[in-house]
This record gives sequence, structure tokens and C-alpha cells, in this order.
Amino acid sequence: MTPTLPPLADVLDLMPDAVCVVDVDGRFLFVNASFQRIFGYMPDEVLGRLIFDLVHPDDRDATARQAEAVMAGELQRHFRNRYIHKDGHDVDIQWSARWLPDHHVRIGVGREVTELRRLERELEHRANHDSLTGLANRDRLRAEIRSAINHAAHAEHGFTLLYLDLDGFKFANDRAGHDAGDQLLRDVAVRLQEGINPDDVLARIGGDEFVALLPACHDTASARQVADSLRARLTQPFSLPDGPFLLDVSIGIACFPINGTDADSLLAHADRTMYAAKRQRSLPG
Repeated sequence: MTPTLPPLADVLDLMPDAVCVVDVDGRFLFVNASFQRIFGYMPDEVLGRLIFDLVHPDDRDATARQAEAVMAGELQRHFRNRYIHKDGHDVDIQWSARWLPDHHVRIGVGREVTELRRLERELEHRANHDSLTGLANRDRLRAEIRSAINHAAHAEHGFTLLYLDLDGFKFANDRAGHDAGDQLLRDVAVRLQEGINPDDVLARIGGDEFVALLPACHDTASARQVADSLRARLTQPFSLPDGPFLLDVSIGIACFPINGTDADSLLAHADRTMYAAKRQRSLPG
């Protein structure tokens, strides 16, 4: 018996990826069987609908630009966007797409990468955040300072850094152990985070050292008010397993551009003023 090729739709239904064909306006003309598995819609629920109706609202502009590029003759192989599944959750998709001008259709092959994107976000978070407190780490802080410098240069105003070093933290470890000390650091992070603005950046850069980047704080006097407020929060008693515990904190201030014009010089100045404050408070009388 002479073999014959099966209908193309039967072949496409075996693919694990979603295959879509849309017209020049972006209306579905064809979807394969995996489309339902990935997006939750049966073919008769989407045929004739605009593909952009299913795209996550935050990704529609970028998706429209990619569609224009495809229709201009660019072959897209690794474009990612998010769709809204029929049941309401987000689905991350990586597309390969091509425009066939002779047929006036755009073909897209989409692979679900939701789990991959979750792992990427997790790795990105680990690379940029302190594992104990969840705050920004030193690398993320430096990147945020560089961004603040660029913004301040265009806006023609400064910003400030607060360098905080806990006083008495070692005694908490000695008294209650390292597990209690770790919880104390987490509690400190929460209090500090609650004492700054949502647009501020709080980082843990050492064992008991924290830095707050205050983009909207433009002078030393304003920074001192924030510092005093944060110190008041941290001098309230903390709870350790064996009872209340009192901490204090030494805080240094650096203002851009008066005290430095790059991340290193600003952090170094804030560090020096922090140690000066620590020495001043340790003097008798």
C-alpha cells in the first residue's frame, strides 16, 4: 500500500507546543490541540477572536510591537509574553512567529515556560537579595545607587544614604544563640522597612550592617530626621526566647553629590560618619 501524508492538522495536534494561525488583524484562524492544554480554551471558543484579547494587559503593548516586527519580515524565535488562562491564572509563553505574506497569515508556535520563568525569577531574587532577611544585598544596592545617580543627574537634585550598624547585636548571639540572632536580624529588617518609604531601598550588606537608599531625601537635615525615626524604632525592646532585648544603632549619612559622586565614595563616607557617630556615643558624659 502506498503511504499518504495525513492532514497537516492531525500532525500539528501531536505537537506539545501550541500552534496558532492568525489573520492580518490578529484573529485566530486555527489552533492545534495543545492550545487547549496550555490556555484552557477549546478551538471553537477562540476561532475568530483577537489573540490580543488573551494577552496579559501589561504585555499587550510589547506584544503588538513584536507582531508588527513579524509582519515587517522579521522572524521572531524567542519572544516571551504572558497570557491569561481561561481559569484566570497567568501563563508564560515563549514564541516563534513568522508572517507569510502570500497567505496573509501569521503563524506562531508557543511553548509554555511558566515553570522556567518561576525558576528564573527565583534565581534572580537569590542573586540580588539577602537570603536571611529578603532585603537587597550589596550587589543590588550598588546597582540601585548607580540608578539613583543617573536619575539625580537628570533631575538636578540629590539623594541620601543611611549606613546603619547595630550596637549590641553580638550580645544577643551570646545570650540566646545564633538562631535567635538570625530572628533578631529579621525583626530589625521588618522595623526598618516599615520606617521608610515604598520607593526607598533597604539592603543588608553585612552581619549587622544595613544601608537605606533614600532617593527622595535631598539634604542632610531631612536624612537626619529619617535616621532619628529609624533609631527610635530599633531602640524599642525586641523579644528573645529568654526575654526582652534592647538594641541601639549607629547611623551615618552621605548625600549625593556633596559627599560623593559614585557608589564607592558615598558608601565610604556613610561608613565613616557611622563610625564617628558610634565613637561619639561611646564617649563618657
